[in-house]
Order: sequence, then C-alpha cells, then structure tokens
Amino acid sequence: MRIPLSSHFTYSKLIRFVFPSVLMMIFTSIYSIVDGFFVSNYVNTTAFSAVNLMAPIFIIVSSVGFMVGAGGTALTAKLLGEKRPDDANRVFSLMIYALMAGGIVLAVISVAVLKPIAVALGAKGELLTLSLRYARIILIANPFFMLQNVFQNFLIAAEKPKFGLLITVFAGVTNMVLDFLFVGVFAWGVEGAAFATAISQVVGGVIPLIYFALPNNSLLRLTRTRFDGKALLKACTNGSSELMTNVSASVVTMLYNFQLLRLAGEDGVAAYGAIMYVNFLFAAVFFGYCLGSAPAVSFHYGAGNKDELHNLFRKSMGMIGCLGLLMTAVSFAMASPFSHLFIKNDPLLYQMTVRGFQLYAPTFLLFGFNVFGSGFFTALNNGGVSAAISFLRTLLFQVISIMVLPLWLGLDGVWLSNVLAELLALAVTVICVVKYRKRYGY
Repeated sequence: MRIPLSSHFTYSKLIRFVFPSVLMMIFTSIYSIVDGFFVSNYVNTTAFSAVNLMAPIFIIVSSVGFMVGAGGTALTAKLLGEKRPDDANRVFSLMIYALMAGGIVLAVISVAVLKPIAVALGAKGELLTLSLRYARIILIANPFFMLQNVFQNFLIAAEKPKFGLLITVFAGVTNMVLDFLFVGVFAWGVEGAAFATAISQVVGGVIPLIYFALPNNSLLRLTRTRFDGKALLKACTNGSSELMTNVSASVVTMLYNFQLLRLAGEDGVAAYGAIMYVNFLFAAVFFGYCLGSAPAVSFHYGAGNKDELHNLFRKSMGMIGCLGLLMTAVSFAMASPFSHLFIKNDPLLYQMTVRGFQLYAPTFLLFGFNVFGSGFFTALNNGGVSAAISFLRTLLFQVISIMVLPLWLGLDGVWLSNVLAELLALAVTVICVVKYRKRYGY
C-alpha cells in the first residue's frame, strides 16, 4: 500500500515508509562487500588489499550521483508539496539528463588518471597491477552506478520506494551470483569480481531509466526539458553535503590506508577493509533512513506543515538513538565472527582485525545522529548547514584524528580515530539543530 508524502507519520508508518530505502542502501553496500568476501576467500590477501585500496576512488567518482540525487530530490519533492507537478517533472528530467552526460565524462577522466593515483596511494608491484585490473573495469561502468544512486532518491519522491527496493535487490543478487561464478567457479580473480560488479551496476541503472521513460503511475516521469542553470545549481548546492560526505570519506580512507601501510603493511589495509565492510552495512541503515525520510521532510517543509516536521524530527531522533546502541553492542560482541568472514588463514591478522573492530565499535553510537543531522538540513533545502556538518565530520575532524592519534597510540590510534571524529561532529550537529529550530519549526 502506497504511503503518500503528505501523511501524518506514526512510528509504524514511518518505519514502513523508510524500510525499502534502508534495504536499498544495504544491498547497494553489498557490491564492495561481496567482491571483498570472494576475493579474500578465493584469491589472496594482496588481491583483497587491492579491492580495498581502490574503493575510495569509486566512491569519489560516484559521489556526483549522490549529490544530484539528494539535492534534486529535495527540490523536486518541495515542488510537489507546492502542487507544481509539471515543474517537478521538468526538474527531475533535467537532473537525469545532466547526470548521464556528466557520468560519461567522469568515467573517461578517471580511467585516464587511474595509474598515477594508485601509485600515490602506495600501490606497487603486484598490488598495483591487481588494483589497476580491478578498478578500470568498474570505472567504465560507473555512470550506470551513478544513475542507480540518483534513482534511489527519486523513486522515493515518486512514491515508489518498493519498486526501488526491488531494483536494488535484483542488482545486488546479480552481483552475488556473478561473483560466485566468476571468482569462485571460473577463478577469474579480481577481474571476475570487477565484471560482476559492473554488470550489476548496469542492471541497477538501466531498469529505472526505462521505467521513468515509459508511461507510469508514479508522481514523476521523464519529459522534455530545458537547461535551467539555476535549478541545477540549487540541486548541487542542496546535495553538496552528500558530495562532501562521500569525497571526504574517500580522502580519509586514503589517509587511513596510508597510515596502515606505514604501521602494519598490507595486513593493516586488509584488516581495515574487513572492518569497513561491517561499517558499510551498519552505515547503510542510517543512510537509508535519511534517504527514505528526506522526501517527506521536504514535502512538509514545502507545504508549510511545521507540526509534521516536528513529528518527523522527534521520532527520527528516538529511532536513531536505539539503532546506535544496538549496533555498538553487536559490533563489539560479534567482532570475532565478523573478522573470521574475511580473515581465516592468518592468526596475527585475525587478532589485529578483532581488536580493531572492538575499538571502532563506539562509532556507531554517534554516527547516526550526525548523518541524520546533515541529511535533515539537505531535506530542508539548507545545503550550507548540511555541507558544513558534513565537511567537519567527514574531512576536518577525521584528518586531524587520523594524523594525530597514531602519534600517541600507534595502531590503536587508527581504530579510535573515527570515534573521536564523530564525537566532535556530534557537538557541531547539536549546535546547528538548536540554532535553527525556531526558523524551521521542527
């Protein structure tokens, strides 16, 4: 049963409304996790390190899709709330066409500069060779992944979150099956993992493109449009926090890998990769919640319904707090079995990974509040505040933490860096929420 954006959201209705988006983000995160699982178990540690070393590059390139998706959806949902459906469809179509053109350009550029970037990240010898083989294939297919990301947002605004979920599940299952065949059965190594991911990304991007191009019963459809620099700039500004989040997280991951290569060699990168895979799954829940709730926030903001904004904000805070407590407890208690999924034949690397998990666990207690705070201001069409929170959380505080803590605590300082960065970011998020509460009435 479709839940309209104009609804009054009880806890039950809000959970049902965001649940498809949460599952979408979980299955999206499975792309890199599945690759890592099969490469770590069927190839070798060096290949596993190559997959993890290249991950930040993919995130940086695809972050444009997150930016256009979040910012464009906020603008489109606001127009729907203002009862301007024709303008909403025009803006939606502009975002899709612009992203398709930009994605192709970014793919060409990223492949051209891949090798010097990999060398700068510390890759050499076999690690460099495997990194390039893996990354080139995925970067060629990256425009489709960008489309998949942007459609995840717009399908919620179109009141079709379940269809978006089905597409993402189908793409995720495609990736799993092909990884099993290409890596586990045919033994194609990192190239097999890359082809599996690339094909699944094409599936996830093309299906919704066809859906919106054809007549449908959703709130949105692809139509003829015209270039609107003001709307495009507004969408990019609104979504700048999502761009900042992904780019900053990728830059920080590069710094983590640099510190880990210095302190623990390739084993350090492998241990961090295992921890990040669990982080991807847990973080996907928070990102999915923000993705799912944002169109409702934008709609009620556009409709001037401050009571419902307050209702959405209050309920979201409670649910995010409960999820954070649960994830922290699970991450600490399950550090050993989580590590065993990716690290099996190296006792020292296994122990390093388990300790890293346990020191990293408190991150999840803080993470959700900061992610929601940034996403909430994006939904309110206040890209400046959203970007400020994101910049401080994902870049400045992270860089300071990862560069300073290891000087005092060595390898333990690497695992604790995220905890310190999220704690500092939480203080900024609280200040922003308090400062703007009267302006928006939430």
